[in-house]
Amino acid sequence: MTAALQSDYPPEGGWTTDDLDALPEDGHRRELLDGVLIVIPSPTRIHQTIAMRLGVALEEDCPEDYDVTQSVEVRISRTRSFIPDVLVTTSTAARRHPSKYEPHEVVLAVEIVSPSTQSIDRVLKPALYAQAGIPYFWRIEVEGSALVVHTCKLDPVNEVYTETGRWTKFIDTGEPFPVNLPLSRITPRFL
Repeated sequence: MTAALQSDYPPEGGWTTDDLDALPEDGHRRELLDGVLIVIPSPTRIHQTIAMRLGVALEEDCPEDYDVTQSVEVRISRTRSFIPDVLVTTSTAARRHPSKYEPHEVVLAVEIVSPSTQSIDRVLKPALYAQAGIPYFWRIEVEGSALVVHTCKLDPVNEVYTETGRWTKFIDTGEPFPVNLPLSRITPRFL
């Protein structure tokens, strides 16, 4: 058991992925930001429905070189670890049946913006995913009774994402593989 679990205070030097591994499997979503433990609130029904439907839709068109999954940890470094809502990974990585991925195994990270994590989903995570070299990032926003999907591609020289599309009716992109998806298909019934 780590020192972090034996005290009410964080470990000296901050939390690490070793500390995450020592925590009990209690259903809490935990992420690390530079050694700071972030406990993410349980996702809402709307959030989970969007993630589920998007995952299923992407899986249907996913080429054999890739795999689609949901809410699997990405270990960016020893003190940074995030859980994207939907991920597309390499099929090679998926075949090892991981409980966590390395950034180079992730092709697309998708975050669905939640009211309680807006700054993290809109600013922090995209910046750190880009810095880690994840080639594509999508951000999904709920605006009133509709969804807006922002698709982004990594500028590897500057380690930032550039927006490749802002989709309000359908997603029509060729990256990371051809996707032509009406947003009505991933929109919850009771939004």
